[in-house]
Amino acid sequence: MNVYLETNRLILRQFVVDDLNNLFNLNSDFEVMRYINGGLPTSYHDIEKNLSKYLESYEKNTNLGFWAAIEKISNKFIGWFHFLTTTNFAYLTEFNLVSGNEIALGYRLCKDDWNRGFASEGSKAIIAKGFSELGVTKVVSWALIENKASIRVMEKAGLRREKEFCFSENQLPNLLASERKAAIYGLSKDEFIAKYNN
Repeated sequence: MNVYLETNRLILRQFVVDDLNNLFNLNSDFEVMRYINGGLPTSYHDIEKNLSKYLESYEKNTNLGFWAAIEKISNKFIGWFHFLTTTNFAYLTEFNLVSGNEIALGYRLCKDDWNRGFASEGSKAIIAKGFSELGVTKVVSWALIENKASIRVMEKAGLRREKEFCFSENQLPNLLASERKAAIYGLSKDEFIAKYNN
């Protein structure tokens, strides 16, 4: 098992082929996908393609990518986190939300594991690793404004709201215009150091 990092309750590790069903089940839950694409499940074929990309990415860079989140006490898959260059998300540049030097933090957890503090715990650990070990200078994350839970996670992890934007109908066709409003949050290394040195 290739472990990326550990927290008190979590192991974040590289994905493996056997995670295919874990990912499929995660992305088939309406509530999990509600603020991603309006609740539509991801096809098994697309999950297979995504998993192949995750596995291939580890050969190029073992510090950035998608990481399976495992609860230590139960050894259960509870979702994933990603830590990727913002160049992987074309719409961020399109909306002039980033310069391209930032690292994007993301997370998606199984519904049964919501409201247990896992998303905040994992996010804080990844951010700390990025600033202390990986030479990251700024971390960003974003969510639909209606996704209050995800926004709380970003705030608990120390990120602050920087800009608001609205996804186009083409980008999120299953959501109403009012539901496509989003906010991007950010935290620089200097802000992180100042916060934890006080």
